[in-house]
Order: sequence, then C-alpha cells, then structure tokens
Amino acid sequence: MFEGVFYFEIPVSDMERALAFYRATFECDLERYDVDGYDMALFPRAEGAATGALAKGDVYIPAKTGPIIYFTVPDIDATLARAVAAGGDILYPKKDIGELGFVGEFQDSEGNRIALSQPR
Repeated sequence: MFEGVFYFEIPVSDMERALAFYRATFECDLERYDVDGYDMALFPRAEGAATGALAKGDVYIPAKTGPIIYFTVPDIDATLARAVAAGGDILYPKKDIGELGFVGEFQDSEGNRIALSQPR
C-alpha cells in the first residue's frame, strides 16, 4: 500500500557549487552530513512534506533525464529568476495548468532538471 513520498536525493558533482546554487534559489539553508561515506546536504523539512538532500558520490550522477522532483514554492517567477542568477537555466517557463496551479522547470548548477509547483 502506497503511503506517500518521504525522501529524495539530487545527485551533484560539486557540493560547494550545488550548495551555493540551492541556497540562493530556494533561500534556505541545507545541513551537511556524511552518510555512509557520501557527502549529503539535507533540505529543511516542511511540516507534512517530503524532504531530501543533495548527494555527492560515485553512485550519484547528475542528469536531465529520469524522475523529476517538484518543489512547491510561493512564486515560480521569483524562484526561476534566482535559479538563473545562481547559474541555472530555465527549461520550462511558468505555465498555468488550470486548477492545479502553475509549473515551471530549471536546470540546476549540476545539470539536473528540477521542477516547481505554485498552487493557486
């Protein structure tokens, strides 16, 4: 039985570069840990939401293909602007998807495709 998504990991090649990028884009701090020999930086956990980490190591390979993670944000335009200012690229500009709100996507400093969701 499915009970929800709990945790995700975003592969990175350069943890310092990725930390700077994500801190600037989402205006949050990430806590750094060594987990089983892998360099990790955990996103803060929002009440009732999944959380995740930036992850660096031999099994973590950044890519634009594969699963897409959506971050809920209050303002997609502002978040995309911060992502671009931090060195990312817009892959899919803000789009209205009706009652589900708005979506957009960017490529992060490591080459990953990251999506944004903004509720109505």
